[in-house]
Amino acid sequence: MASNNSNYSVVPEAKEALDKFKYEVASEVGVNLKQGYNGDLSSRDAGRIGGQMVKKMIQQAENNMK
Repeated sequence: MASNNSNYSVVPEAKEALDKFKYEVASEVGVNLKQGYNGDLSSRDAGRIGGQMVKKMIQQAENNMK
């Protein structure tokens, strides 16, 4: 099984940008993410962060198509 870091092998700069984006979104939805390990994060909170990230990325793509 591939590790999570394999997603960044095509564009290494994407890891830093996505991490920054993740922390910004976490702050917006009221989830306290700390640097490093977040194993105590609930599935619900992780889903809120990921869902909001996807929503914002779709919105940005739609805006770029106009």
